[in-house]
Amino acid sequence: MIELNRYVDQKNRFNFAFNGRAYDLTSSADRQLVANALDFDLSPENLTCDGELPRAQVRTRAAFLQKAASQLVKLDPTVKFYEYS
Repeated sequence: MIELNRYVDQKNRFNFAFNGRAYDLTSSADRQLVANALDFDLSPENLTCDGELPRAQVRTRAAFLQKAASQLVKLDPTVKFYEYS
């Protein structure tokens, strides 16, 4: 669960900087919010930064996000994804 925890920590730091609320993986509602955020980040436009990132960086990013999504599904099989399958 290293990747999932790292992803949630990154999102929580971002949310804190903009006065958002922190995600808590013990809450099923927050787990779905994390799944939604992963879906957003896995969309082709966001994953590649609209084609601006080098292919190697896109592959690295995709692997990290897919691993985090996989770990989230293992934690809660009821979360819904659209970009990750």
